[in-house]
Amino acid sequence: MSETGGPLTGLKVVEFAGIGPGPHVAMLLADLGARVVRIERPGTATANPVVERARHRATVDLKSDEGKAFCRDAAAKADVLIEGYRPGVMERLGLGPDDLLAANPRLVYARMTGWGQDGPLAQAAGHDINYIAITGALSAVGRAGEPAVPPQNLVGDFGGGSMYCAFGIMAALYERERSGKGQVVDAAIVDGATSLMSFFAGASGRPFLSTERGKGMLGGAAHFYRCFECADGKEISVGAIEPQFYAELLEKADAPQELREGQMNPANWDDYAVKLADLFRTKPRAEWVELLEGSDACFAPVLELDEARDHPHMKARGAYIEHEGEWHTAPAPRFSRTPGSVRASSEDGADVVATWGKD
Repeated sequence: MSETGGPLTGLKVVEFAGIGPGPHVAMLLADLGARVVRIERPGTATANPVVERARHRATVDLKSDEGKAFCRDAAAKADVLIEGYRPGVMERLGLGPDDLLAANPRLVYARMTGWGQDGPLAQAAGHDINYIAITGALSAVGRAGEPAVPPQNLVGDFGGGSMYCAFGIMAALYERERSGKGQVVDAAIVDGATSLMSFFAGASGRPFLSTERGKGMLGGAAHFYRCFECADGKEISVGAIEPQFYAELLEKADAPQELREGQMNPANWDDYAVKLADLFRTKPRAEWVELLEGSDACFAPVLELDEARDHPHMKARGAYIEHEGEWHTAPAPRFSRTPGSVRASSEDGADVVATWGKD
């Protein structure tokens, strides 16, 4: 596996294999050119060929003296280390930040957890749904009178987790250019998800942006910002907030005249939603796509994952790439001079670490 020419080419990363957001952080860095050595315990199998792509794998027994020595050697030569164990595990292995930063003061040591490195819950088991539950994010998702609905693990693991961890790594690397020193990045999903809620925290007291289920405009309460079922059982989405976009939606959909008044009056939303639901059930999704897509009606079909890669816009953007018989999401974001690339993984992690010693 060769260097890619992406913007992170030359960056040396050690990843301790885990699940969820940690591997996603490493994928983001690897896609943009970083050389990532993934340290795996014996018997570890590939769990996700997309998220675990572009790695140089090394099988290491972390309990053995030889395994620990290899990890220390890799960290001494690396720019970044990513680990997602419970607080204290790396310290007990002799691979904690105090030990590794002493040997490599320029190391950026990224710790990806749910609860964070400290606090009353730091040692408790948990998953995405639990982490976003205490931030106010989960409470905002779902229908009034029903339990909250977990938004897959997008908000916690990946939105509040891996994306903030990757951002923290980049910020620490930028600061290192001035100080010459690395540091620890404590990337906790509860912190990232809380940061994602900044918009709503800043909108406190504005009823349209309420996070109370069944009341917020952006939470599905408004008739002009929700999903509807079509005649064939497939769904569409509308998000016509601005008056001119709302007017175009109603005109193109040939909606009932009474919907044209009182758009922003919450007292109308339930009744207007019923009328729009009845209207959208009169045609199959393909006809609504032909009628509304590409206009200013703020419209898009609700596609399943397998359908998404065949959508004309997604195909034109190259959002999915076929690589070695597997469909992969394309590297993101995009760069004009140094684009990222999708690469296969290899089993040469130990050899790669050896080459780092010759840099």
